Amino acid sequence: MMKSEEYANKVVLVTGASRGIGYAIAEAFARQGYSLVGTATSHAGVEKITALCERYQINGTGLRMDVGSIQSIEEGMALITQDYGAPTILINNAAVVRDNLLLRMREDEWRTVMQTNLDAIYYLSKAVLKGMAKARWGRIVNISSVVARTGHAGQVNYAAAKAGMEGFTRSLASEMASRGITANAVAPGFIQTDMTQSLSELQREAILNNVPLKRLGQPQEVAAAVMFLASSEAAYITGATIPVNGGLMMG
Repeated sequence: MMKSEEYANKVVLVTGASRGIGYAIAEAFARQGYSLVGTATSHAGVEKITALCERYQINGTGLRMDVGSIQSIEEGMALITQDYGAPTILINNAAVVRDNLLLRMREDEWRTVMQTNLDAIYYLSKAVLKGMAKARWGRIVNISSVVARTGHAGQVNYAAAKAGMEGFTRSLASEMASRGITANAVAPGFIQTDMTQSLSELQREAILNNVPLKRLGQPQEVAAAVMFLASSEAAYITGATIPVNGGLMMG
């Protein structure tokens, strides 16, 4: 497969890239020939991403990183810059859930979700902005969720983090527009991943009754929206949140 020199010279960092939506995003960039670093929290996840890079014969690797840890982010960013150069595309995808009703929610369930889903995009975005500003070109795409706007019982922590992510995205877009750097978000609805595979038939039916397209989304459909926002063709889009939810929430 022919690789575009333009793409190969762009370094992409995708967090939480070893499964589900993150893996689909990483594969979409790999297919186009970008230099790719994908993060995971396990050795098996790192190996899976590295194998992806080898399969598509691109510069890249899997990298073990805990996006909830400042030290882990700093160490990881140093390695990426040393081995591949400064990333000019950042996809903040890593996320965790710790669902519970607020009356029963423990402080660690709140804090873990905030650290991974919201604090991490502050540290990671800040870490890549210097290189993007020097290049006068950059793309930051944050993976939000439909629950940022709809809310969901048992997910006050997750919904708050994702809503915060969208506000962060709009403010960052305003700050960095003059440097040729765009910041956008993609907000998936119910996507066919490990999480939705564990749903009972009754739960699945209840979800689909609320989705006008009457099916779950595919990770590749989220990846397609991310790829567009990361491209040069999307240069006039910034501060936006693109819904990929089958019509679950419109407008």
